[in-house]
Amino acid sequence: MSKKKNIGLYFGTFNPIHIGHLIIANHLAEFTDLDEVWLVITPHNPFKKSSNLLADYHRYQMVEMALGPYDNIKPSKVEFDLPRPNYTSKTLVKLEEDHKKSSFNLIIGEDNLINFKKWKNYDFILKNYGLYVCPRVSRSDFPEEFKNHRNIHWTKTPIMEISSTYIRYCVKEDKNYKPLLPKEVWNYIDEMNFYKK
Repeated sequence: MSKKKNIGLYFGTFNPIHIGHLIIANHLAEFTDLDEVWLVITPHNPFKKSSNLLADYHRYQMVEMALGPYDNIKPSKVEFDLPRPNYTSKTLVKLEEDHKKSSFNLIIGEDNLINFKKWKNYDFILKNYGLYVCPRVSRSDFPEEFKNHRNIHWTKTPIMEISSTYIRYCVKEDKNYKPLLPKEVWNYIDEMNFYKK
């Protein structure tokens, strides 16, 4: 029986994707036992008004553009077609149904682990899937049971302080933000006149 492909799922709005996302995803793909990292673009919530969240299609396009040079990092729009509101546990089940030869893991920041018990079906996730935890600048105490849990993997990913919010601010203020984005993504934002308002 062939070994299942080990995949890490990195969820985000990617509004827009930037080099911080790529550095983290690439580190996990290169320096852990993950075979691939999938960037899962979370859809726009139709019940929430967000003037600066680009349409799902455009955010997926930018992720796809950014991943051109990375063979083991893939874009995923699996959540676009799931009923709303959606929960991570349902996404994991859907992916397992669609990809029988793969096993899936969540990639989260330390800050998310602190509140992980508030997630819907968190115990189901923790029992059945791996969690790859990325460090953050501010450190906090976690529930004791998480510290040596067999499904929690502590990573040494670089700590990135770049945010999509900051990039959108730079665009609005007409600042040079070229170093923070892959060239193709910068060109797309510039051509489409995104984030100017």
